[in-house]
Amino acid sequence: MPYIINYLTKIQFGEHAIAELANELQLLKVKRPLFVTDKGLNSTPLIAQVVESAKLTEEACIFDGTPSNPTEMAVEHALAFLREKECDGIVAVGGGSSIDLAKAVALLVNHPAPLRQYAAIEGGVAKINADVLPLIAVPTTAGTGSEVGRASLITMKDNRKLGFLSPYLIPAVAICDPRLTLGLPPFLTAATGMDAIAHCVETFLSPKVNPPAEAIALDGLKRASQYLVAAVENGDNLTARNEMMMAALEGAMAFQKGLGAVHSLSHALGGMHELNLHHGTLNALLMPTVLRFNQPECEEKFARLKEAMGLSPHDDLADAFEKLNMTLGMPSRLSEMGVKEEQLEQVAQWALEDHSTATNPRAPSKEDFAKMLQEVF
Repeated sequence: MPYIINYLTKIQFGEHAIAELANELQLLKVKRPLFVTDKGLNSTPLIAQVVESAKLTEEACIFDGTPSNPTEMAVEHALAFLREKECDGIVAVGGGSSIDLAKAVALLVNHPAPLRQYAAIEGGVAKINADVLPLIAVPTTAGTGSEVGRASLITMKDNRKLGFLSPYLIPAVAICDPRLTLGLPPFLTAATGMDAIAHCVETFLSPKVNPPAEAIALDGLKRASQYLVAAVENGDNLTARNEMMMAALEGAMAFQKGLGAVHSLSHALGGMHELNLHHGTLNALLMPTVLRFNQPECEEKFARLKEAMGLSPHDDLADAFEKLNMTLGMPSRLSEMGVKEEQLEQVAQWALEDHSTATNPRAPSKEDFAKMLQEVF
């Protein structure tokens, strides 16, 4: 049986939690939801299972145009479709891309365009108010934690990947059913799992003071360190899937402390339309070099991270992540992923301006970012 968690938002967690969807829609007074997903997921029986759980009295409205990295243009298309179908709520089904796109749509229904004015680095946080469309998030990956996060990451038309941050963007309900992740392929299990780990690590290292968030981050890291390889090696291992879904949830629960340079760089790289880079894969690749940069300011916290991961006090934390990446088959160089050396200067500048840079434990300059990029190029 699923159980209910109330922390930041309402979470239905556990096997068969998706059965609660109809009741949650009723509680939110949503009669005609828009299901936001992607084409790959919409071609599987999973979407039909989620729609059936909604117990609708009419044909479901499904928008499946979510790109692998959600874009401003896709937000506009989904918003137009929602208005055409006169939907009064949203059910986001998929990974962080579908959930982030749904958050942006929920925002723009009752907030005037353009979307960019609400970006954190544009001073837009204060412009977001409670007048957003009801949103239920149904994650089918264990990584981003967007189902309980306050952020929506959208790639704009100029290739900038911007963060939209507000407690009003946290979904009204998250339905976390680990059975919905059983079909996730090994590489995506690994990449999304490393995203969850990056969230736990970076939010723990953030200099902001928030002991409860730090405790949650350490618990998430402990679970993911113990079960990620098992989930990758056997996708039907429901215990591992359950633990990874909880780790992803906890990583995002701890977001209140902010993130750091791993995300600054992955946001900058992830915004480049022509590369279409996977966020979790970038986080995995970038983690060791950023940890080495941060180490002079984080020795005490590094010791606690190593303890949570079951490492020896004498182990090198960055080396441990490099070994984990190798075990999971993650790429080790940006050049392997199609990044060109001439793009690195722009990436360094965008990383410097990213909202996550403010909470990195050691203040990086543009030159520091450039050096980190060269180290993994």
